[in-house]
Amino acid sequence: MDITISKEEFLYTQIAERFETQIENNILKTGDKLLSVRALSREQGISISTAFKAYIELENKGFIEARTKSGYFVRYNPAKIPKTPDSPQTETDFVNVGVDEMLRMVYKTMNQEGVVKLSQAVPSDDLIPLAKLSKVMMEAIRKSSNSCTGYEEIQGNVMLRKQIAKYAFNWNGNITGNDVVTTQGCMEALVFCLKAVTEPGDTVAIDSPTYFGIFNVMQSLGLKVLEIPTDPQTGTDIEYLEKAIEKIPVKACLFVTNFSNPLGVFMPDHRKKQLVQLLAKRQIPLIEDDIYGEMYFGKTRPKTCKSFDKEGLVMLCSSVSKTLAPGYRVGWCIPGKFIDKVISLKLTHSVSSATPTQAAIGLFFETGRYDLHMRKMRKALHTQCLRYTQAISEYFPKETKVSRPLGGYVLWIEMNKKVNGFDLFQQAMKHNISIAPGQIFSTDARFTNYIRISFGTPYNEEIEKSLQKLGRLVENMS
Repeated sequence: MDITISKEEFLYTQIAERFETQIENNILKTGDKLLSVRALSREQGISISTAFKAYIELENKGFIEARTKSGYFVRYNPAKIPKTPDSPQTETDFVNVGVDEMLRMVYKTMNQEGVVKLSQAVPSDDLIPLAKLSKVMMEAIRKSSNSCTGYEEIQGNVMLRKQIAKYAFNWNGNITGNDVVTTQGCMEALVFCLKAVTEPGDTVAIDSPTYFGIFNVMQSLGLKVLEIPTDPQTGTDIEYLEKAIEKIPVKACLFVTNFSNPLGVFMPDHRKKQLVQLLAKRQIPLIEDDIYGEMYFGKTRPKTCKSFDKEGLVMLCSSVSKTLAPGYRVGWCIPGKFIDKVISLKLTHSVSSATPTQAAIGLFFETGRYDLHMRKMRKALHTQCLRYTQAISEYFPKETKVSRPLGGYVLWIEMNKKVNGFDLFQQAMKHNISIAPGQIFSTDARFTNYIRISFGTPYNEEIEKSLQKLGRLVENMS
């Protein structure tokens, strides 16, 4: 299958990026008229089709707008984009509703018909290659000697594990298929890794704020949680962690180092290396949730903590749940020195992983379809991130602060301290809009004036009206 990028695609993307830089640096200002498509074609020595595609790319991202019979004009104003949220608060506010109850209410809204699901950090159907997935599933079953009805190998589908090892090259991973254990989604991978290195009653350090599903896992395993503050720019506060582990016997750490949920923060490579070295000195295992690692907006795939692991103490976990097929439940872990323990746990708890879905995803990887799909998805998500951010800057109160993720699915929004995220969630649901209140991203409901919004759905009129309504609700509560 040919997945090479055409010369025309490269050209229009390159030209669009140059315009983006000029607009962001205020060289081209809001209201400035751009060259006509024909004039741009002549000036750059490109086809009219390529020039038109460059403008469409900029229009989709919200940088420019087309005016009937007038041409293209700059609409984006960098000065209007909100500031980023402050570092997380450490104080705890009193709440009348417990985190567990809030979680149940939020989860309940995620599958309701007729609700605009800004709370759900998953790809919309528009971003998933449904027809190609169905085709590759049938192809995998057809190629199998028993039509994928038999048990898969305990460690997982061989082709899939080889492909995961191949893709590890992108983050400087030096592994083989024998280093990989497949699982039923990323959450099962996290559970197996936690069980491999902890016992009930142990303390595990996690990000704060972090994905609310982690709290249920910790509780079910009888583990204590030590919340480590996360800086909106650099990720996990390593200095805070270092002081904490001198006083508290931390048995393991579980961090999201690339585009964490809900902050969307990307830990710089030198900080990842620093974190790995700190934990290696104390022989503390690091469970690295890299489920968003492939969803970067930049030129290259970010490294992982596993990239710097020399002792096998980093246990990387991921899946295709956020990138390709949430319902297939295909995940994996690279558990390092703990691989035998993880395989034993898998044998005890699930015996094997689902054969058809693993075979299909392995084939999807092998044929190059995944590369092509991810290039399109990353581009779409980056565009959606920009459009949602611009809408929030336009419709929410001026004091609102919004994260600027370099990948992933979510925006972390800080509002006036008078605004209670859970109250806003309840008010929004009256208008069939579901958001994730900040309180559910910590064990003690501390992030009261924050919310998380997902930009997984392509920007459209319904999304715009929902953000407009949310902005008015926030304004009324401020």
